Amino acid sequence: MTDAAARLAAVKDKIAAGARAAGRDSKMVNLLAVSKTFAAADILPVLDAGQRLFGENRVQEAQGKWPALQAQFPGTKVHLIGPLQSNKAKEAVALFDAIHSIDRPKIARAIAKEMTAQKRRLSLFVQVNTGEEPQKAGVRPRDTADFVTLCRDDIGLEIAGLMCIPPAADMPAPHFALLARLAAELGLDGLSMGMSADYECAVQFGATHVRVGSAIFGAR
Repeated sequence: MTDAAARLAAVKDKIAAGARAAGRDSKMVNLLAVSKTFAAADILPVLDAGQRLFGENRVQEAQGKWPALQAQFPGTKVHLIGPLQSNKAKEAVALFDAIHSIDRPKIARAIAKEMTAQKRRLSLFVQVNTGEEPQKAGVRPRDTADFVTLCRDDIGLEIAGLMCIPPAADMPAPHFALLARLAAELGLDGLSMGMSADYECAVQFGATHVRVGSAIFGAR
């Protein structure tokens, strides 16, 4: 077993343990192996170990490696977890199976237009800036309901859930709790939250998607 495969197995074990402790079925937690900045050669051992769900931050980087890898490993799905510019919507809809960073009307409309044109349905998450950090993308918590309503009713998007990235200096639990409460109020099941440093905590608060990179692939 390679180092990456061993780390992958350890992460899966911790997710399973955390789910059991919270009285949850671990099958309800989707592990996104975040392969941003890693080359295809680094990703292959993780694919060989059976992982079929990955996260990438940038459209152009993903275009350079994933079509060939997906041809080699059928059934592999890739989610965009980083910010998206509207002029990249066409490429994003063609390449990804889900987008976790819908955060403004222009992006929502561009995604809706491209999904219609390409006859593709992606799983979509609204990014919430739970810490209201000025440098970070995402809608403010108090604006989340209005934005989700806009996406659903005016733009015609099906929203699967919410996503957040807590401030690095904060304890993550209050942010995960806030996101879970917002999702429940909106009738959304999806919670994309938790990264390498805090995914076990996120599982405790109901995460359905955890985004784990360095704990699997090693330091960038």
